[in-house]
Amino acid sequence: MSWQIPTQIEQDIIAGKAKYQTFQTGVGGQSILQVPTNSYAVIFGYDFNPAGGGFNNLSQRATSTGVTLQNAALRPFAVQQLSFYTGVDFYPFIHTVNINSTITVLRTDTADPLVSNVTQYSELQEVDSTTISRQVYITSTNDVTITHGLIKNSPTITRNAIPVTNRTPQALTYGGSPQVVNTQTNFGPNATPLQFVQPSPKDFQDFAFGLLPGNADSQAFATPDVTNGLEDSTNYINTIAPVYLDIASVHYYLCLHYALYSQTIPEQRP
Repeated sequence: MSWQIPTQIEQDIIAGKAKYQTFQTGVGGQSILQVPTNSYAVIFGYDFNPAGGGFNNLSQRATSTGVTLQNAALRPFAVQQLSFYTGVDFYPFIHTVNINSTITVLRTDTADPLVSNVTQYSELQEVDSTTISRQVYITSTNDVTITHGLIKNSPTITRNAIPVTNRTPQALTYGGSPQVVNTQTNFGPNATPLQFVQPSPKDFQDFAFGLLPGNADSQAFATPDVTNGLEDSTNYINTIAPVYLDIASVHYYLCLHYALYSQTIPEQRP
């Protein structure tokens, strides 16, 4: 477990000023944590079981290579996003999920000179749905909107060389390097994608990388779109294997840990 109850919140729970709560959700990609009127919630951690745990792919081939690309049907499960919207602030979290691979030698042909020393391999790929725990600190007086989905693509739009500046010094950063790096990556619908620009929207303009995109953002996160953005995992599962849609192990699950205060947020003193 990589989260713990913050000391102040733990003291408030012991003193009766707050109540420890959990909120368990999953399967469908859209959920809302309700926060009562004249109260506020402080989410301090979550446990996340990624989608795709019930799927695997078995393949065979004649040679073994050092680099294996995930099976096309399993690949979308490898990058999953959780986000929290409080009505005031937005908190996206992208998780990379392991696609475990096990290679087994089936046989080595040596008797037939035409196929001498040809080894056949079997490879089993499985989505690792082991629980991912994370410490967060999200405070909200409003209901909290929770969104989960798979990120299938991140289209590269522009790549540029980074100039040397006081914030991108040579040798320590890519400033002055002959390499060109991604400076615009689109996440979301083709028509109006979220356009992630680097090093920042201001630098994108100052470095003359082109006109600043209309939906430029300094953070990388996906917005809903089944092709180039966020796709609900149940929608994807229904597309590739609808017969498994009712199997519990293929879905994601999320448990929030939070403190509920039955009062308004205390004013911050200067």
